Amino acid sequence: MPHLFDPITIRDITLRNRIGVTPMCMYSYEDGFSNDWQVIHLGARAIGGAALVISEATAVEARGRITAFDVGLWSDEQVEPLQRVTRAIKSGGAVAGIQIAHAGRKASSNQPWISDKPIPPDQAHGWQGVAPSAIAYRDDYAVPLELSVDEIHSIQDKFCDSAQRALEAGFEWLEIHGAHGYLIHNFYSPISNQRKDEYGGSFENRIRFFLETVQKVRAVWPERLPLTVRISGTDWVEGGWTVEESVELAKALKAEGVDLIDCSSGGNAAGAKISAGPGYQVSISEAVRKGADILTATVGLVTAPEHADAIIRNGRADIVLLGRELLRNPHWPIYAAQALKQPAPIPGQYKRAY
Repeated sequence: MPHLFDPITIRDITLRNRIGVTPMCMYSYEDGFSNDWQVIHLGARAIGGAALVISEATAVEARGRITAFDVGLWSDEQVEPLQRVTRAIKSGGAVAGIQIAHAGRKASSNQPWISDKPIPPDQAHGWQGVAPSAIAYRDDYAVPLELSVDEIHSIQDKFCDSAQRALEAGFEWLEIHGAHGYLIHNFYSPISNQRKDEYGGSFENRIRFFLETVQKVRAVWPERLPLTVRISGTDWVEGGWTVEESVELAKALKAEGVDLIDCSSGGNAAGAKISAGPGYQVSISEAVRKGADILTATVGLVTAPEHADAIIRNGRADIVLLGRELLRNPHWPIYAAQALKQPAPIPGQYKRAY
């Protein structure tokens, strides 16, 4: 079996190890434009030894932002600033990935260090979100507008447009965000989708928006480059989305040309009770990997090198994505290699420090 520091090749892209930077929103931008913060933040993680650096949730339209301070790719003018990001990541030896997203009914949120409350649509930096059904995420969120079928197709086209801009910006790994209570997750979860048309009701109808979006994006994203998706493997509530459904969804996504499923969970039910602990989502990755026979990434409170290595060695995931641990220590991959007695990805400029 491979280990954490074995390379992996997906289509024409080879990662130098199995460690990736999970997309983490920074809420630090104006009008959707990338800036110096993103260049420095992501470039530092590439220098630190990660093989894959996935840029944070990048909105496909302005109303698809989580906050008014999110980065976006709904305009051609937003491409050039992101080219600086991809150059920084690649110069650090990593593959530059991007997650394209739409916040759905969780749009118009606050920067989390300011408040965990949403911003009402009639206030500055606020607007009304959209969703498959007019069901608010929480009592303090505005009721979203229910999308018409024409509006659904328009948003799918926006995902395609953003994918093409991502390619122009130099990204070589694309992830479609279908998790954490955002728009795509809103469609496939029965908690947030009570439509009576072809986009609601049965399992097949609820996953239709996701599959059609992938079909359209795969048609414009080059065959030589990986196309991946992030899912919430479970809603963690009775009557919600399940791991078993995630396996069936993964099979359908694989048939549409998806190369890897990034397995997270939750985010769509405000009252969900989640027993979070080290590797608490690894079992989801393992179930999807084995049940759908597809590559997976896992994420969630993995901090120990030995734990990350065991996940790969035991066939529970193909890539381990880290978030908070890489915020605390951008050079975690170097320390992990040393702990596991593997060649460490130390930049020549830093070797004197080691």
